[in-house]
Amino acid sequence: MQKLTKEDISQEVFDLYDDYAHNKIERRQFIEKLSIFAVGTLTLPSLLSFMMPNYEDSILIKPGDPRIKSDYITYQSPKGGGSIKGLLSQSVATKKKLPGIIVVHENRGLNPYIEDVGRRAAVEGFITLAPDALTPLGGYPGNDDAGRELQKKRTREEMLEDFIAAYEYLKAHKDCNGYVGVVGFCFGGWISNMMAVKIPTLSAAVPYYGGQPTKEEAEKITTPLLLHYAGLDTRVNEGWPAFEEVLKKNKVENTAYFYPGVNHGFHNNTTPRYDEAAATLSWTRTIDFFKLKLKKK
Repeated sequence: MQKLTKEDISQEVFDLYDDYAHNKIERRQFIEKLSIFAVGTLTLPSLLSFMMPNYEDSILIKPGDPRIKSDYITYQSPKGGGSIKGLLSQSVATKKKLPGIIVVHENRGLNPYIEDVGRRAAVEGFITLAPDALTPLGGYPGNDDAGRELQKKRTREEMLEDFIAAYEYLKAHKDCNGYVGVVGFCFGGWISNMMAVKIPTLSAAVPYYGGQPTKEEAEKITTPLLLHYAGLDTRVNEGWPAFEEVLKKNKVENTAYFYPGVNHGFHNNTTPRYDEAAATLSWTRTIDFFKLKLKKK
């Protein structure tokens, strides 16, 4: 089987995967359309394998890393799914109370990549909580396809309540300094934007390629925003100008970065959409932003 690289794959395949990952086409349709690009030594099995996430070889901060402590907890979300499971991770480098970060998954539950992101932020000196919105349905099922199917069974408004409850839990945690931000990816980017709408005391929000709130919702935002967009992600990017207009009108602190030539999902290092340069730069900016906004005044 041919050893593929990102450069072997046409942009049409990445666009096709984006449609599949966002439930615009079913798996059967995805495979049928993907087969068109299987030419010569570029086989359908090799293409399919290459496009799927590889968690085993992609974890950056392994469970058990001595710089942090990390355990699953449950917290109550009475307006959402009831009892919600999440991964709570925190730096052990200091005895001081830590700034908090809610880490919000994509549209497939708390998979290994998002758990890793929670640990990555903890290593930087934070206490983080990465909830699993699939908890009421049994939790992340072990693969992203099944996770997407499960997540479609919940409304995003109800799941938003689960992440608002996570914010309240973390803010009141004995090891948190009371300043809490949120970072989220794709679906989690929309959640991050909406937490800024719904929580006046939210200290910072960092949506990655997240859908924007409506004009009426955006009018309620006072939280500082750092927004990351993929240059090739026309589907999400088209909503930015109207959102920016409201933020500017209301003088809401915001900085938006567009990373040229990269796809939606560029931060996720488990799939070929990953772009190392954009992911590294955006994460550095994210951590610096949180360090600035989540410290005690």
